[in-house]
Amino acid sequence: MAKAAEFIEEKLPEGGTVLRVSGPMVIASINDLDTRLRSFSETINEIDLSAVTRMDTVGAWIIHRTAKDHDARISGATDHAKRLIDAVGETDEDAPLRISRPSSLVRFLTEVGDGIIVAGSTLLNFLGFVGQVVKAAFMLMLNPKRFRIHAVVQHFDMVGVRALGIVGLMSFLIGVVIAQQGAVQLRQFGAEVFTVNLIGRLTLRELGILMTAIMVAGRSGSAFAAQIGTMKITEEIDAMRTIGVVPVEALVVPRVLAAIIMMPLLGMYASLLSLIGGGLLCWIVLDIPPTTFIQRLREVTPLTDLYIGLIKAPVFGAIIAMAGCFQGMQVEGNSEQVGLKTTAAVVQAIFLVIVLDAIFAVFFSNIGWD
Repeated sequence: MAKAAEFIEEKLPEGGTVLRVSGPMVIASINDLDTRLRSFSETINEIDLSAVTRMDTVGAWIIHRTAKDHDARISGATDHAKRLIDAVGETDEDAPLRISRPSSLVRFLTEVGDGIIVAGSTLLNFLGFVGQVVKAAFMLMLNPKRFRIHAVVQHFDMVGVRALGIVGLMSFLIGVVIAQQGAVQLRQFGAEVFTVNLIGRLTLRELGILMTAIMVAGRSGSAFAAQIGTMKITEEIDAMRTIGVVPVEALVVPRVLAAIIMMPLLGMYASLLSLIGGGLLCWIVLDIPPTTFIQRLREVTPLTDLYIGLIKAPVFGAIIAMAGCFQGMQVEGNSEQVGLKTTAAVVQAIFLVIVLDAIFAVFFSNIGWD
């Protein structure tokens, strides 16, 4: 049985008492020593710790409190015991608590710095993931038997066919809004006929593809992140690696390929319905019949606008699919991460799509496709 801590009183001739503590001053050996010291009524001038074999923070606190209550000095303590007693003395409940609060500027700069670091690391990881997808696609071209055509067809249905309703409705209404706002503004200058120019160029060149990409990011990109994230939580992806299946080849490449193929088709479908919506409003409000609208559209809308939309669409599709799959692969821990990464996938995809659209706009303007 471990020896218990003990103390001996030694009276001084001039009055007062020396308390000589012995044994291990640790929580397992203190027993009733704390209670006895609290009830000690005589004046203590000195606490001698030369016979103490061990000490932990509980023992150090008891010695510190006793010395403080009796205004006694401590002697015979080892270096380890001194450090412990000094440390617990700094946390004395009577000592003023000083909390250093950073200024608002420092907190703001800290948050900005943390955000930049997270954005930079995410971008680097995403570029690495893009490299993995390209490598996996190249390996599938070398080994076509490993290509999962059925998975691609299934994602055709989810990315394209099931999105026709919402994309069509959104595009039709956007065409109506463009025509209505354009007509209101151009009427001030007696130039309502140029509403057709506005509808045709804006729809085919920018909004038809851009709005479709945003809808696909919110619909299919989030679905990709949630599906793959759930598979990570349930360890299905680990099981795939165990049986020799490469997750990027089996899960990511089919989704990316489906998005690349379906985005141009969805974009042209959206542009067509947007033109129909704009033409309908021009017919009703501006008395421009459909035949005149179509003829005017052919005159003022160059084919380069159509080419620009067709070039941007597959790039947007690839970015949306890879952003969704990337965030799904980042899920770790629990199901809460699935929701967080799904949200991050949508935000990341939309941000990248808008950035790429701006880059495309500058590029095509510089090469003369105005």
